[in-house]
Amino acid sequence: MTGGSDLGAVARTALADAWQELGRVHGAVASLPGVRLMASGLPHPQWNTGDVDDADEVDVAAVRAWYEARRVPWGLRVPPHVGWTRGRRLFRQRLMVLPGAAFRLSPSLDAVEVHLATEADLDAVVDVDAAAFHADPALQRRWLAPHLRASPVVTTALAVDRRRPIGTAYSVYSNGRAGPALYVAGVGVLPGHRRRGVAAAMSSWLIARGIDDGARWVHLHPDTDEAARVYARLGFLEVDGVDVFVGI
Repeated sequence: MTGGSDLGAVARTALADAWQELGRVHGAVASLPGVRLMASGLPHPQWNTGDVDDADEVDVAAVRAWYEARRVPWGLRVPPHVGWTRGRRLFRQRLMVLPGAAFRLSPSLDAVEVHLATEADLDAVVDVDAAAFHADPALQRRWLAPHLRASPVVTTALAVDRRRPIGTAYSVYSNGRAGPALYVAGVGVLPGHRRRGVAAAMSSWLIARGIDDGARWVHLHPDTDEAARVYARLGFLEVDGVDVFVGI
């Protein structure tokens, strides 16, 4: 099911709010005319990003200078249909949003438990995340380790099956321009344990905690049609996403 343009604007604003929080956790943030920026300091543009809210106001030279001072690759998320022409468009990132009152809790799973990950669980979180996303464990460690020290802004979930870690995910709580909201991301499950409801269970666990903490909106990116169907069953609506640009 698809939501309206107003919900899309809420979701994109909440997304920018969440990435401002991640910038505070990892490195630096800035608010320039028409755009909000964050930098983690890590060598990947997906972790050094800006969110455009008024394309006509953006001073690209100023944005470029901000990132050049931090010596990181970067990109921008731009609302769809604004005619942005600077840089190279990589793709449109899908976006779903859940009004908190519409949340439908996922059923519990036999033998699978979801619990709060702490710094003592860092190795398990990194191992599962790197395997699930076919990523470099050393780089993922640099991204994930600060999350485990950033409670209550960032909450990391770890799913275990008979004490074996099989899944991980995290959420970011924000209270910015969109109001209290929760961003769910990094949902990864080991091969061999997928299509059992583990991703839905971890997401539900994070969402329930976020709503208990006051979140009125929950938002996330479904990577596939199958994932979108999973989240639709939890009450999410798909809205217009964001266009991702690099090389600006």
